[in-house]
Amino acid sequence: MEESLKQQEKEHNENEEIKEMGQLTLDQGKARHKIHLLSIIGEIEGHESLSPNAKTTKYEHVLPKLASIEDDGTVDGVLVIINTVGGDVESGLAIAEMISSLSKPTVSLVLGGSHSIGVPLAVSTDYSYIVPTGTMVIHPVRLNGLVIGAPQTYDYFQQMQDRITGFIADHCFATQEQLEKMMMNTSMLTKDLGTILVGNQAVSEGIINEVGGIDEAMRKLHEMIEESKESEEEA
Repeated sequence: MEESLKQQEKEHNENEEIKEMGQLTLDQGKARHKIHLLSIIGEIEGHESLSPNAKTTKYEHVLPKLASIEDDGTVDGVLVIINTVGGDVESGLAIAEMISSLSKPTVSLVLGGSHSIGVPLAVSTDYSYIVPTGTMVIHPVRLNGLVIGAPQTYDYFQQMQDRITGFIADHCFATQEQLEKMMMNTSMLTKDLGTILVGNQAVSEGIINEVGGIDEAMRKLHEMIEESKESEEEA
């Protein structure tokens, strides 16, 4: 009876975590590794709240959770599922920096799309996958609202863009120059600058490690966890 109540409580907590933050702990696999599933979906919300009807990823939820994961000795690894249209640059980079600095093995899987600031998020993990139909859109930084046409404004745009391309280049095999060239491409998007990469194209450009789905991503993460545990034992 007590065991049944504990199981019901666990299921209730998991359902609430999925509902509120799109997160879940996976620990039922054969290897019995405890993996935290983090989903980054919709639009990355910044300091201003978006419409209640919009699907969003709230950085004020994700950042504390990532800190908790780092502090939790029972969590073995993190799987990041991504399907985002982009969003707030500062918040997206903050999440990407947090993921990249985790000491635990991390794997990302791009489903649907990983656009704009979603690109740094996709490459922030130790290893990355994209499904064959997944897309990545690389384009210059945009700001909403009134923009003052002064040299300082353009310098700020360039600085922000350099931060993004610099982070991406540091976490994948594509160079910063290569990324900037894709950003300024005028031949692909009819009303904008940028480049769309589909599935294997993202791998060919050196941004994503491999084409694959949830099976490959989970298998890779379990392998990385085993390698990490072996290294700790040897040390």
